[in-house]
Order: sequence, then structure tokens, then C-alpha cells
Amino acid sequence: MRALFLVFYGFQEYNGISKKIRYQVDALKQYGMDVRTCYYEVRENGERQWMIDEKVLVNLGKGTLAKIKKRVSFAPIIHYIRKEQISFVYIRYYHNANPFTIHFVKSAKKLGVQIVLEIPTYPYDQEFTDQKLNLCIDRIFRHSLCSHLDAVVTFSNDTEIFGQRTIRISNGIDFNSIPLRKQIRTMENELHLIGVAEIHFWHGFDRLIKGLKEYYAHNPGYKVYFHIVGNLFGEREKQEIEDPIQAYNLQDYVFMHGAKHGKELDALFEKADFAVGSLARHRSGIFNIKTLKNREYAARGFGFIYSETDDDFEKMPYIIKAPANETAIDIPGLIAFCKKQTISPQEIRNSIRHLSWKEQMKKVCDDIRFHS
Repeated sequence: MRALFLVFYGFQEYNGISKKIRYQVDALKQYGMDVRTCYYEVRENGERQWMIDEKVLVNLGKGTLAKIKKRVSFAPIIHYIRKEQISFVYIRYYHNANPFTIHFVKSAKKLGVQIVLEIPTYPYDQEFTDQKLNLCIDRIFRHSLCSHLDAVVTFSNDTEIFGQRTIRISNGIDFNSIPLRKQIRTMENELHLIGVAEIHFWHGFDRLIKGLKEYYAHNPGYKVYFHIVGNLFGEREKQEIEDPIQAYNLQDYVFMHGAKHGKELDALFEKADFAVGSLARHRSGIFNIKTLKNREYAARGFGFIYSETDDDFEKMPYIIKAPANETAIDIPGLIAFCKKQTISPQEIRNSIRHLSWKEQMKKVCDDIRFHS
């Protein structure tokens, strides 16, 4: 089966989503699919291009006209699908339902192509309140878009999204790409926490910073450090994270490392004891989700704290469930939990062996072949 994995943006080496897409493509290939990746790239000279793997499919040019072409003209991709006899298209949703994407899907369906749309986060409206026009257009057309699909791939438990049936999977892990932590610290005198993300308001790292403010107000002898790895998404995140660090005089305990990947990221994990997942998904109206980050932490052998419902981890002995509200994180309770932990990194990693990308994408492959 010849397949096209369609992404409406480019790739960044340090970005977890970019790595996730690579793993998904590799997993589809392991099940016998001939997969090509189609993505959109803006070159340093300003040229905008649709790419197929490392080759230019079409150069859209520069400037405003090129931007418009990217949004309204998918003819080169349709031509490629026809020429290469693509029979399956996997689309990662960019919240861009509109007449042009609908026309693209309808054109591909006329060629006999099966099409699924992965919606990474659902529901998602509360995450895009700063993009009101785009969200408004998406709301108008998303049911129509989904009506022309074969299925929606979701990481939620929803059996139907926007009127279309779903294929329910979990975010997966490529175990070969994620090293198991080597160093186990005693935590006798200090605790090092690590949170890795492109930091949005729903990650709720400000709740942990507030907890550290309350903790250090009592001048404790036991020290807790929080290492934040990733770039802040916008001004709101700056106000919620950077500003309080200064206001609460936590500069000696909270460190902003910026985006890291590869050996630099591995080195930071080796200095950490416990990880921090999302602490405020409720801010975006999401209470049940299977995040990639939780799985990456477990694959590295880390226990972690999070506040949403993640069915793959709810009963695991190495996690802390924070309440899904705006209260400060209980630092003394977190310290006590970490000190009592006896489960090894290897045991944590082994607990999620069934969450490999190969196993998760098999659900998609099986569904598509069943309905072909």
C-alpha cells in the first residue's frame, strides 16, 4: 500500500511533535506501507515549498502570494497522489478546515484514496482562543471536512468526532530513540524536578512555581529545584512563569534551559529525579488525554506528576495525580512520595512496552485494511 503522510508545516529537530511524526511514519513502514512524507517548508531565503521527503514537490515562491497558495491550492499534492498511485493518506490536522481543504479531500477520494485525519488534541477550542478568526472558520467547516473522511484518529476515548467514527490509539514511544536513565540519585538532601515541553498555559508549570514559593517561605533545609526545558510559547506564558520566578526570588531554584534535544537533553535528564507533566489541561477544557510527554518520561524511567486523566497511567505506582484545579502543587507531599519510591527505571520503562508506536499504528493499519 502506497501512503502519504501529510503535514501542513515543517520539522524541527528539537520539537517533540516532529519526532513523533517521524516515529509514526517508521511504524507504518514496519507494517509494509510504502510511506512518503509531504510537508510545508519555508527556506531561509523566504521561498515556500511543498516537500516530499527531502525533494521539492513544488516551489510556491515568496511573499504574500506564496502564503495564499499554501492555504488554497493543493493541486500539486493531488497530482502527486494520482501519479504515484497513492491509496492511503494520513493527515495530521492543523485546525484548518475550510473550503480548500475540503476540496482537497474530496478530490483525493475521487481517486479512490482512503483518508484518515489525526486530531492530536480533542476538544481543542479552548487552546486557540488567541486565533479567533481561524477557529471560527474551522468551526464552520470541520463537520463537513470530517464527513468526507474514512475515520478520525484520536488519542481521546471519543467514539465519534465531528460526526465521523474514530480510530482510538494512544500516543506511542520509539524505544530505540529514548535512552533509559542511568544515574539514580539518593535524594537525601535535594530533589531535582524536570519539565520538558514547548510551554503553553495548559502545562501549568506556574502551579509548581507557586508551590515552591510556599515551600521556600518556611526556609527549609531540604532543597527542591525545578529545571524547565523548552521555549515559552507567548507573552501569557512569560507572565505566568518567568515573572513569578523573579517576583518570588526563586532564581536559585528554578532554571530556564530553553529548548534542548539530543545529548544536551539526555544530560539534563541524568541530573533529574522526577518529572513534571501537564498540570493544567483543565484550562483548555481537557480532562482526559494521552499525552506524548507522559510516555516519554516513563520510557526514560522517570516517575512524574500530572493532573489530567490518562488511562494508561492512572494506576501506576510511580505517578502523582495533582488535582485538576488552580491550587499550588504540594511540594512537601511530592518530596515524601519521591523519597519512598523503590521502583526502578527499568521497571517503569517495562510497564509501557505495549505503548510502542509500532503497536499503536498497527491499530490504524488494521482498521484501514479492514475497511478497504
